[in-house]
Amino acid sequence: MLKQNVQLMEVVERKKPELFRDQFPYDAVPRIIFEGTMVGMDVPESIWITDTTFRDGQQARPPYSVEQISRLYDLMHRLGGEKGIIRQTEFFLYSQRDKRAVEKCLEQNHTYPEVTGWIRANTDDFVLVKDFGLKETGILTSVSDYHIYLKMKSTRTAVLEKYLAVVKEALAQGIIPRCHFEDITRADFDGFVLPFAQQLLKLSEDAGIPVKVRLCDTMGYGISYPGAVLPRSIPKMVHAFRHRIGYPAEYLEWHGHNDFHKVHTNAATAWLYGVSSLNASLLGFGERTGNPPLEGAVIEYAGLRGTEDGMDLTIINEISDYYKHEIKASVPGNYPFVGDDFNTTRAGIHADGLLKNEEIYNIFDTGKILNRPLRVMVTDKSGMAGIARWLNDNVASIVRGETEPVSKRHPGVKPIYTWVMEQYQQGRITSISTDELITQARHHIPRLFESNFSVAIRNANYFAKKIALRISSRLEMEHLNADRIQVILNDLLKREPSIQFAAVTNLKGERLSQVHTQHGERVFFRNIKNKNFLDREWFKHVSSTQEPYTSDLYFSQYTERLIITNAQPLFDENHVLLAILNLDFIFNELVKMETSIPEELLESSFTY
Repeated sequence: MLKQNVQLMEVVERKKPELFRDQFPYDAVPRIIFEGTMVGMDVPESIWITDTTFRDGQQARPPYSVEQISRLYDLMHRLGGEKGIIRQTEFFLYSQRDKRAVEKCLEQNHTYPEVTGWIRANTDDFVLVKDFGLKETGILTSVSDYHIYLKMKSTRTAVLEKYLAVVKEALAQGIIPRCHFEDITRADFDGFVLPFAQQLLKLSEDAGIPVKVRLCDTMGYGISYPGAVLPRSIPKMVHAFRHRIGYPAEYLEWHGHNDFHKVHTNAATAWLYGVSSLNASLLGFGERTGNPPLEGAVIEYAGLRGTEDGMDLTIINEISDYYKHEIKASVPGNYPFVGDDFNTTRAGIHADGLLKNEEIYNIFDTGKILNRPLRVMVTDKSGMAGIARWLNDNVASIVRGETEPVSKRHPGVKPIYTWVMEQYQQGRITSISTDELITQARHHIPRLFESNFSVAIRNANYFAKKIALRISSRLEMEHLNADRIQVILNDLLKREPSIQFAAVTNLKGERLSQVHTQHGERVFFRNIKNKNFLDREWFKHVSSTQEPYTSDLYFSQYTERLIITNAQPLFDENHVLLAILNLDFIFNELVKMETSIPEELLESSFTY
């Protein structure tokens, strides 16, 4: 722990903040300054990855839903393996959504990633950590004078006392504090950072509980170059913690941002110079320019260690697909490991080499390691067989329900081949783009593609299911509180114009609620006032399988509108089926939702 014979350091108070204007002039690009000294690498015996997707990542994009967080958490567990290479993930604990997400993740009983919290430097916030029984929490402890003087309008001594009081409270409650040294790459190391860390280490020794420090490169100023000066030098920063004051590697964590395109390299550099823990986020989503991408960190780990160490790297592809198709996040095509084109070559000369041996232009066996087989773009060397292969390799992302592969003898392949050859006869030297091939395939092999109407139906089903799941998850419904059911459904119809009809039935097919319709439309449903629903397809399906039901598109016999019926099982706390929620959705309204409401607004719209 605390090194023997190490001189105790004291906070140096200043009348004016230390803003390091030689490095950060503000009216010019920050300067990278070097000096004559360098420090050596000191790789810890054990290194691992932590995650901030559900904390920093949630500040970068529309908030994830509870279901999405739960799913991503499970995927992260599978990616990191039973050894816990992805060791922890952190959560906000303030909103009801965040609290439900924590509960859903804890219910999965995964050892890794361990669920940890994040709070402000406020002793009252520990109640939130204790309520969930979390063993560790991050605490915001900004260390630069930009924050201490300019933001908090305080002094180094005052904020130090505040920080230490919060850490002592955490230790008194048996909670591991993880102090987030915010903006460390603009902080005064000798005057504040190291004296603060030294006192944390002393508290840790006295309590017998780790006090962790997260080195937060909040603005992405960190530099990996040998010989660069503090506070930007990552090697010298880590060396100072490890060798000047003796901070254990396993108590240190790196957290970076990508403002200067250095986020992944900086994180790996922190590993190499003595930090055990690399903090990352899925697909690099994080505030402003983002954090170290978690999928990049696991590949880096495998490269440095020479082993995957129990990780399942094929899960990276599952995570990518989930972001693209379920979360509807935009992932650049050229994004490493997960972009649609990352292992697709477009250069004709590359394609020719790949046809001879894929190792020539593929980074590694992406099919085996990532479950992302190599793809080749079409050129004048591809022939009709190459075009057919392209269609079959790429068809999954644009075709629904197509099972029969396209052969080179398919009548639609030859005109595509003819068009391709004409392009090169006219002097073209680049490969044919995906968009161009899709345009040709739509014209010559239209059976491969959905109609616009089919796409509309699929999207309408997506939104209908999303709304229905939101409503069915209400606790009052699980306990069949009739009065609350009436309030919820009545409020639902006012908020959601896509619903034509809503009701709850018991397992005998009898209505437990009133028939809820849009304003002025109850007259259409008079004849079902006392109707039993035992013979309805949706009722029979849910009661027999205890699974949700979604109908095909059909005309309502009551309003003659095109509608989609969705029925959801309602369970008690022991997962015993109690009742069934029945919803009829107006197709035209769902289509409007799909084309006019941004995905990020849906979460707030569906919370009743």
